[in-house]
Amino acid sequence: MATFRYSAYAPDGQLATGVLEAADRGEAVRQLGARHLQPVSVAVVEGGAKRGSTAKREETAGSQPLKLRPPQVTLFVEELAHLLAGGIQLEPALGIMERRRELSGLKELAGRVRARLRDGESFAAAVQATSPSFGEMFCNLAVAGEMSGSLGAVLKRQAAYLKSIEELKGRVLSALIYPAFLLFSAVAVAVLFIVFLIPKLMELLDSTGGSLPLGARMILEISDFAKATWWAWLVAGCMAVVMVRWWASQEKNRPAWDHFLLSIPLFGRLIRERFYVQFLETLCNLVCNGLPLNRALALTREATPDRYLRGHLDSTLAAVADGVPLSSALERTGEFPSLLIDMIAVGEETGDLGGALARTAERYDGELKKRAERLSALIQPVVVVLMASLVGAMAYLMITAIFQTISGLNG
Repeated sequence: MATFRYSAYAPDGQLATGVLEAADRGEAVRQLGARHLQPVSVAVVEGGAKRGSTAKREETAGSQPLKLRPPQVTLFVEELAHLLAGGIQLEPALGIMERRRELSGLKELAGRVRARLRDGESFAAAVQATSPSFGEMFCNLAVAGEMSGSLGAVLKRQAAYLKSIEELKGRVLSALIYPAFLLFSAVAVAVLFIVFLIPKLMELLDSTGGSLPLGARMILEISDFAKATWWAWLVAGCMAVVMVRWWASQEKNRPAWDHFLLSIPLFGRLIRERFYVQFLETLCNLVCNGLPLNRALALTREATPDRYLRGHLDSTLAAVADGVPLSSALERTGEFPSLLIDMIAVGEETGDLGGALARTAERYDGELKKRAERLSALIQPVVVVLMASLVGAMAYLMITAIFQTISGLNG
């Protein structure tokens, strides 16, 4: 008999820790299952041979945790899910991934996880110990998949979820890139006129005895002032950016900063719509994989970077823990639209909360796509018109000055 130290989630979502006696790790996991506990990690306390073997493998594989980018995590989960769906067992599937050349950096991840599996660790514990990039939510789902014997299905659903989140981020980013480029171009053209073209025109007019119109003289004075004090404006701007970033990085100020971002016209609504989609897809993913609602809400809260909205999820989690239905708890926050709440309420009444979350997420994903397209379609002509107006006004001033000079010479 050996002693195992474990950490596991109880049916109410609380994390329990302790020790138990078992002949091997498999029996220890079965004992936890009999107690209705969902294991997160089960490690040998006594039994130096196994621990020594594990330490040796860790020393060989490298002790530094592997940090992966989100696309790498998605690729690893998707590739492993495809192999398991093809009937290959977990350890041989990891061996195949370790030998594949095109996986590059993921070869080491597959090798480390495979080594830990051979030492008797669970897949969830091995992944959690190897790389922090997978997060607590993924590890909890992997535990549920191993306990239910449906790890392949869980990984397939998780791969689809990770891809949808990446597509969501890309959609929001792509809606902002082109307008930002147009705005940058407009500012660059204005600087070109003020700093270079108008001063050159002034030199020409001085040599011919002409004079600039009032508007051009004002722009020229602004240009001279900017050239004389540019360093001060640059230092002030850098200091302002650093101060704002420092203030926003303080944990106590994060809710206020995130609330400010949500209140920005046009863009704030886009950020809020993105939160709705991510919240619904994350919660649906967890509930459909068999996690209790309390635990699913807690993990969804941890996956929410917006501190202002996370605070409302705290109150939602507390209300659900007190027995309040999810739809009513969300309604109390005042931050969720009535349509979203009504669709979730229908799912609660019909006993299909997971399906209702999936349908609601699909609906709001479509709304987000439309809003991003409308925002991009609105901003582009506005910026183009502003840029054309700015360039046209400056060109008009320059042409007027040239014609005045020519008229003066002819006269």
